[in-house]
Parts: sequence; C-alpha cells; structure tokens
Amino acid sequence: MHIVYVSDGKAGHRSQALGLFKAMQRQYTSTVTFQEISIDDLPVATLLSGVFSHQVKAIQQVPTYIFGVGSHTHFRVWLLGQVYKQAKTVILMKPSLPVAWFDYVVVPKHDGIAAEKNIIVTEGALNPIINEKRHQPKRILIALGGDSKRHKWNEAKVLAAIEKIVQDNKKSDIVLTTSRRTPKQFLTQLKTQSFAAKLQIFPVEDTPQGWIFEQMQLAEAVWVTEDSVSMIYEALTAGCKVGLITIDRLKQDRITKSVDLLMQDRRAKVATRLTELYSATQFSEADRVATEMVK
Repeated sequence: MHIVYVSDGKAGHRSQALGLFKAMQRQYTSTVTFQEISIDDLPVATLLSGVFSHQVKAIQQVPTYIFGVGSHTHFRVWLLGQVYKQAKTVILMKPSLPVAWFDYVVVPKHDGIAAEKNIIVTEGALNPIINEKRHQPKRILIALGGDSKRHKWNEAKVLAAIEKIVQDNKKSDIVLTTSRRTPKQFLTQLKTQSFAAKLQIFPVEDTPQGWIFEQMQLAEAVWVTEDSVSMIYEALTAGCKVGLITIDRLKQDRITKSVDLLMQDRRAKVATRLTELYSATQFSEADRVATEMVK
C-alpha cells in the first residue's frame, strides 16, 4: 500500500495525515509507504496534463490512497484521483468541493455533517498519538494556549487556575509548558508567584519536537486551556485524564461547542483536583477511521 499526502505545509494538517497513515500501518498486514508532496510541486496544469498521460512525474509510485488536508489541497487531490483512477481519495476535513467527488471524507462531529457511505464522522481531528500505557500516577502536565479568534487570554484567570491545581494536588509532580500563542510576558508573571516553585516549567521554545507528546505518555492527567482544542484531543488519545482551564470566550461556534460536548460526554472536566477528573477512556479515532477504510 502506498499513500500520497498532498501537503499545504501546515503542521496541524500534517499531524492529521500522519495520524491516519500510522493507524493504517498498524492495521495493514503488508508494507505501507508514505510520500508527502507539497502543493507547490503539483501545479494544476501539470495535473491536468497527467489526466491524459496517466502519470505525474512528482509521484514516486502509483498510490493506493491520496490524502489531502487544507482547502488548497482539495482540487489537487481530486485531479490526482483522475490521474490514478485506482487510488482512493481521502479528505480529512469538510471539503470545499462536493463530497461525492471523493472516496472518503473524514470530518469532525462539530462540522455538523452526517455520516454516510463515504463520510466518516470523528470526535475531533486525527493525530498520530497512541496510548503507550506509560502513565505515572500523580504526574500532571499543564499545557497552555493563548489568544485565538474565539478566545481572549485572561492572565488572572489562568494564574488562579494553576495556583488551585498546585494547591489541590500537593503530592503530584507538575510539569507546565506553553505554546506559540501564549503571551510572552505570562511566564515572567507566573515565576513571581509563590506557587511557581512547585512547577517544572518548560517554555515551548526550549522543548524539542515531540516533547509534549512524550509528556502526555507520562502524565496521569493533562490540564489544557480550553482554546487548545487539538491538545485536548491529543491528551485524550494518549490516554490521559483531561482537565480544562477556562478562559474568556469571544464567541460561541462549532469549536467551542465541541469542547462543551466533551464535557457533556464526561471526557473532560473543569476541575482542579486530580481525583475529580473523569477516568481516562479508550480514545483512538485514527485507528477507528483506518479500520473503516482498510476493511
């Protein structure tokens, strides 16, 4: 099996494609190979020519599946499907083209699209994490986000939540990290607080690639600011208990509703004590999608 991933260069989109690829590797009995190719290397004119010649020079071997994530990839995925008719085309989001143009469309539930023969509905976006079952009791990870188009960072509210988590979990080891969106001055302010001495602080700038995924494998619980939806789903997939740190919402939309649904489904909770969080449950959407596709 060979997978061609048409990439727009965005890390979050690549994470989804890698998640499905790795899940298919785990489930398929023979070798599964993967080629990532930028949309810049797939000019539309070249693809149109390939429809008639039945090949595209940039494609290293005939694909079994063609993945696309990001609206700029959709037309190219569809054209590649016309070049390689035997390949299955897969869009990992709500497509900008008709759903019927693709063999599979994988969409998060919050997009509001009903499951059909070629539509697979998921809980959140896919990711490459699995639960390695290495979680250490009373180890906590706090993962901070920042401003977004639907959230406004509230320094006082986040500091108060972190202080309460520290106070309510005195016998726990607590690791804290930031994201690219976390305001630069926040850690300066955090370090002036007396409770900061109880934290192991790792700014995102000082962490290597994959560091936070490793921390999720070690943590019993992860507290995430509610703006960081991808990290919430990554923590669930890693098999962690998940606590939410609320910040100010600028608006209600499908993304904020997805976080509310996680609370309703007892997967995540606004709480500060480890013992108050919901128990971790089996959560592996990439494997479930791969199973549906491979069968």
